[in-house]
Amino acid sequence: MRLVEEPLAAEPENQARHQGDTAIVPLRKRRLTGEVYERDPKVQALIAELATLSHDALIAKAQITGRSNPAFVPSECLVYFIRASRRDNNERWFERLYKILTERVLRSLPKAENLGGKGEALTRSIVRDKVFGRFVELLSADRAAYVEKLDYFEVRFDGALASLRRDAQEKAWREENRSQPLEYDVRTGEPSPEVEAAVGAYDPFALPDFDDPFYRLRLEAAIEALPPEQNRIVHMLRLGIPIDSKEPDVMTISKALGRSEKTVRTYRDKALAALRAVMTDGGEP
Repeated sequence: MRLVEEPLAAEPENQARHQGDTAIVPLRKRRLTGEVYERDPKVQALIAELATLSHDALIAKAQITGRSNPAFVPSECLVYFIRASRRDNNERWFERLYKILTERVLRSLPKAENLGGKGEALTRSIVRDKVFGRFVELLSADRAAYVEKLDYFEVRFDGALASLRRDAQEKAWREENRSQPLEYDVRTGEPSPEVEAAVGAYDPFALPDFDDPFYRLRLEAAIEALPPEQNRIVHMLRLGIPIDSKEPDVMTISKALGRSEKTVRTYRDKALAALRAVMTDGGEP
């Protein structure tokens, strides 16, 4: 997708948008319960406020990068206006917003340093390319026809992007290790660092659907079906209890269960692998 590189001239005031005079277009993606996804009320109200501004005024706000700045425009809002530009048939406006949003995405991804190297640096580069490529793909497809998967980014942008990143990390690992099966050490029963990295990237409590009551019921049922020790570990992880700590006074999962750190990590990985198999179907971003 080609971006306009040269400085853009200010748009005449008569091109100010008047979307605030019409209802904000609702989302279409449905939850497992059948309910349509809804934006955060604060985001919804801010969209209505921003819709009364001229293009140049909105761009000035969108270029603010500090989240602590009261004038900061959440990425959820930028996604809305980018999608709305399709209805306006305004490619120039789309490109201005697109440039700002994609720069935000790139800043949030792991830096692709030492591209000629191996190991971690190469994996970071692959993950960065995959996440950015997938996000751009979704935005581009939405220009032709409504893409429901983008609705996640209007509801909780950071969570949706994190989901893309987890998916990219797992795909990168599989592509680099196709000849290496995910196996546990037959002598110790402990996972390899690669297995731990691949499974540990999955967090069932941070997915976009976690605010769906039906999803939570399914997750709770899946957790209860785990072996007792794995069940306890997952519950303690959810409470924020660390697996281990160098501080003697800190309560840890290892201390609570009387198990070594490695054993706890092995049980954790097996539990998360089981939950992932039950809860994910590969259909989300």
